[in-house]
Amino acid sequence: MQKSLTLKPIRYIDGELNVPGSKSISNRVLLLSALSTGNTILKNLLYSDDVNYMLNALSQLGVSFSLNKSKSTCEIKGISGPLFSEKKITLFLGNAGTAMRPLLAILSLKKNKIILTGDDRMKERPICHLVNSLKQGGANISYLNKQEFPPVYIKGGFSGGEITVNGTISSQFLSSLLIASPLAQLNTKIVVEGNLVSKPYIDLTINLMRKFGIVVDVLNNYKYFYIQGNQNYISPKEYFIESDFSSATYFLAAAAIKGGSVKINGMQKNSIQGDTDFVNVLKKMGASIIWNKNSLICTKKNLFGITIDCNHIPDAAMTIAMLGLFSNQFVHIKNIYNWRVKETDRLYAMSTELKKIGANVQEGTDFIIIHPVKKFLHATINTYNDHRIAMCFSLVALSGVSITLLNPGCVNKTFPLFFKKFYSICHY
Repeated sequence: MQKSLTLKPIRYIDGELNVPGSKSISNRVLLLSALSTGNTILKNLLYSDDVNYMLNALSQLGVSFSLNKSKSTCEIKGISGPLFSEKKITLFLGNAGTAMRPLLAILSLKKNKIILTGDDRMKERPICHLVNSLKQGGANISYLNKQEFPPVYIKGGFSGGEITVNGTISSQFLSSLLIASPLAQLNTKIVVEGNLVSKPYIDLTINLMRKFGIVVDVLNNYKYFYIQGNQNYISPKEYFIESDFSSATYFLAAAAIKGGSVKINGMQKNSIQGDTDFVNVLKKMGASIIWNKNSLICTKKNLFGITIDCNHIPDAAMTIAMLGLFSNQFVHIKNIYNWRVKETDRLYAMSTELKKIGANVQEGTDFIIIHPVKKFLHATINTYNDHRIAMCFSLVALSGVSITLLNPGCVNKTFPLFFKKFYSICHY
């Protein structure tokens, strides 16, 4: 694997491209298809490391599927109920939170002897809030190494009922409970404790469950969720996965910084992804945005600073942070504590690496302030094996200085063709 990549200074950005399918949707619909009655054809599937971990896990659990030559279409044979294994097995899930969390909940439904583990960083990402909720519903789960963190050993026993979940760390905990609950014996009432982070991802989960025949009742502004037990997911036969809006943010930002225009095909204004709100942020910051029926065009105008609560769009918030380097005033991003429990501690990582390129940065427990850079410095950036750090820092090449990224291959987690796509709109 390539150890480093140096991006030369880019004169301007202009062009047209497609981005791959959404990771968040891909892994959810792979799992829902596996649980369903009937076969499902998934189109525009993202083929990346995270999706591969989900596919490998499903394969180990006896789910049959076939991929087309380009690996963008997947046909899955549903097993009409919860996943299980007759024998004791270990599923290795890398650093894929979108595989680890929902599989933990689903595998708690039946009598199993399954170990879920991952890479070193996954073993540092807390999972206790989900484990505690599942235990309230009768699940038998134990930690094999460090308390409150993977690896975990699942023996089943989750039957639903009334459970609480901490909503302040990751929306994936609640999403996982929602996906598992219709297959539990009892009706389930989920009570969210604290302020729920990343609400759009909950909407995404509920929307996809509806496509597979399950209705979730949401009450009191996302405080209570009711799901009827003893149900079955029903295959929609075919499902087209939207292009990934989180992936699109880098190209839109590039246009706003140093365009020209960038046109991204396959983008829809009525997308079910929360990161569509990034477009509204770009508008507020001064970029020109044009929505067409099936595409989006961003053109550079001015770039103004902004103070913004990004709790609902934590991934896109990283791209907004990069815009602060090129704005007329500072960018202040608030309410992003959950950056600390992502693929790396992103608040620490962004703060540390931005300072290397000459940025004035203030990092707090749950916020970051980035001031415009007067003089950019060439730097070698540690990407912390975090795909979003690598993609974000590619934008520094728009500053007039080159930038070197360590371990550029970490983009394979969600976007293996990122650099190829990025170069396609770069002009030197």
